[in-house]
Amino acid sequence: MRTLHADTGYLLYRLGLRSGQLFNSFLQESGLRLRHYALLRFLAAGDGVLQRELSERLGYDPSAIVGLVDDLEKLGFAERRPAPDDRRSRIVALTEAGRAFLHDTDEASLHVTNELLAPLDPAERETLHALLQRAAEAGLGGETRP
Repeated sequence: MRTLHADTGYLLYRLGLRSGQLFNSFLQESGLRLRHYALLRFLAAGDGVLQRELSERLGYDPSAIVGLVDDLEKLGFAERRPAPDDRRSRIVALTEAGRAFLHDTDEASLHVTNELLAPLDPAERETLHALLQRAAEAGLGGETRP
């Protein structure tokens, strides 16, 4: 019989859970959660995206996206703009304040990663990252961001 730690999916789940706990602890100071951070990182990769596309691209429930964008707008980290081709649709874009916040979180993100992956040497970390990225791209239809 296989033990629980012989299950790769379970280990990934546990590592993801621990990563989320560590990062959420850091983000608590700002009033944000990991979902907010993921949305900000996703927005940072482009010039904005239609709000209705965010739930599909990030894998979040559409009603959750509305609340997350509302929160980020209140903090001045994101803004909704009318879509140029459809005034009823809204494009969500990162603001300069949002970019500055992300820049300020880079060190914390690195700290979380270093804590999680402390048992691995640099080459192992690179290999793990490449393998996880490949698995994520296959599982998410090529979408690796947030």
